[in-house]
Amino acid sequence: MTGGSKQETLQATLQTLRTSLPELRGALVATIDGLPIAQSFSDNTDANRVAAMAATALGLGKRINDTLGAGELTEMSVTGADGQVFVYATGRKGVLAVVTPAAMNLGLLNIEARDAAQTVALVL
Repeated sequence: MTGGSKQETLQATLQTLRTSLPELRGALVATIDGLPIAQSFSDNTDANRVAAMAATALGLGKRINDTLGAGELTEMSVTGADGQVFVYATGRKGVLAVVTPAAMNLGLLNIEARDAAQTVALVL
């Protein structure tokens, strides 16, 4: 972690993720209550809406895992014809959402995004 504020550290984490994976459409850190903390999008995506949906998806994913006995949720994805959204649990307080194009290298994404999620968990 850097010596800056939590906000600055989270923003820097997202910037590092976007630099490592320039094809990303965006990334966001939100609270589990659905409030955006830091975001970086390539377009005018509404961070408030993405934060709310990511937190809702995280909550639903946790309930599914609990019901099925699949253990603690670490990540989940939603796939569409033109892209994907990956939601990573970041400890008990937050969520990382990453928006990708359809042709994303998923191995590289998972390496970079999981590292970012760990950093976010340490900050929050």
